[in-house]
Amino acid sequence: MDSNRATAETSKGAAVRVGVRTRSLSEDRLRYIRQLGATDIFVDHADTDEEPDEFNDKEGAQTVSVGRDSIPTVTELTAARERVESAGLSLTGIQSLPYSLYGDIMFGREGSEESLDQITTLIRNLGEAEIPILGYQWNPRGVVPMRTSPVNVRGQALGTGFDLAELDDPHALAPDLDREYTEPEFWDNYREFLEAVLPVAEEAGVQLALHPVDPPVIESLGGIPRLFRNVENFERAMNLVPSDNHGLKLCLGCFSQMGEDVSQVLRRFGERDQIVFIHFRDVVGTVPEFHETFVDMGNFDTVEVVRTLHDVGFDGVAIPDHVPKMVGDDDWRHRARGFTVGYLRGVIDTVRSE
Repeated sequence: MDSNRATAETSKGAAVRVGVRTRSLSEDRLRYIRQLGATDIFVDHADTDEEPDEFNDKEGAQTVSVGRDSIPTVTELTAARERVESAGLSLTGIQSLPYSLYGDIMFGREGSEESLDQITTLIRNLGEAEIPILGYQWNPRGVVPMRTSPVNVRGQALGTGFDLAELDDPHALAPDLDREYTEPEFWDNYREFLEAVLPVAEEAGVQLALHPVDPPVIESLGGIPRLFRNVENFERAMNLVPSDNHGLKLCLGCFSQMGEDVSQVLRRFGERDQIVFIHFRDVVGTVPEFHETFVDMGNFDTVEVVRTLHDVGFDGVAIPDHVPKMVGDDDWRHRARGFTVGYLRGVIDTVRSE
């Protein structure tokens, strides 16, 4: 095993660690991440269509499959953790629950109980496998595009963009829905979800981390409420069923899109110890029109943000989230991700030495 294990590196007094999200757990992918100096892995399970990632089984690529009727066993999760650890890294969490698991719960449909059973099984299995974090979101997939037209950013790298005006009719009922849903309905369903899963998470020693809705525009799209579109609704979420095992997958890009002062948001939740891990990305512009860019040229000041994390005593992982596509990048955008990891490590080391 690499003698510079993540635990050894973080014992030097650094509070903020830099991790990476990846679907592939191939030997080459893990070696590359370790070579970048990252310490933690959040696995993008095979069920999601975010961050498409092609891999070839002949090259030894492996991943974790999580979906409806596809809950990894303790043995499978332990094997994944040990595979990551053998590369000198820590398997810190599952990046997110797939919509196939939480959709019925969100809408209060038939199948909710079965979904809750599968999610709580996953949480228990993660705890037994010593994988401490499960990210999740409360956002329907495929109802409205997360992004619309791409945008050229520095050096003609390709960043994703969103413009509400490009949608034909954001208030038209989404396909497969027979009616519009209300916010009170969604809050009631969300409370039932928390009441079912948080006691299990507490028993298993697993932290659940809530991600904002993306894009955080208007109260409802396609007849579906977008609950986690502002700071106030996140505070409501944290107070709804209070638990030390519940916090934020705090996506800086989403709060930047909202037009929030990102450092103030970090203080607001960081001082309450409600930040589980950080999605580190930024955008230019705010809703209803914005585009993603490199982390050193967006709305917020990266150095100020890292100083804020240091000031509030954040002891966790920041991971590059979406990154622009650079020349020569693969589908995982290994060059842009490598740039972001290196940039963040440099800023973190600088702030730590001040």
